[in-house]
Amino acid sequence: MVDTVLEGWTTSEQTIAKSAFDQAYARSIDQLIKSVRSKSEQLDTAETIWALHDYLSIQRHTIEGRFDFRPEGILFVFARLVKDELLKLSELDGLDKEKLTKIAAMARF
Repeated sequence: MVDTVLEGWTTSEQTIAKSAFDQAYARSIDQLIKSVRSKSEQLDTAETIWALHDYLSIQRHTIEGRFDFRPEGILFVFARLVKDELLKLSELDGLDKEKLTKIAAMARF
């Protein structure tokens, strides 16, 4: 993750945001590792190897797109992570109430 300054966010909020973001990223990678281990047990042909390769390529693209810490979209990122169950709203406790309300509302859709 890039050390990005979130303008309009307190130092405490930035620390909370970075920690929550990192936790969600770690969960996403843990899920991927479990999935790859499971899929690797089924490798028995060239086709299954290429299918695993394709799966990993898609997952890399998905993860890189999902975990974008740029200030202009961070509330959307958090909402998506909550919706995808990679982040709990409670892990963002300490953020401004307005930010939490926006994240919670966006996560419903």
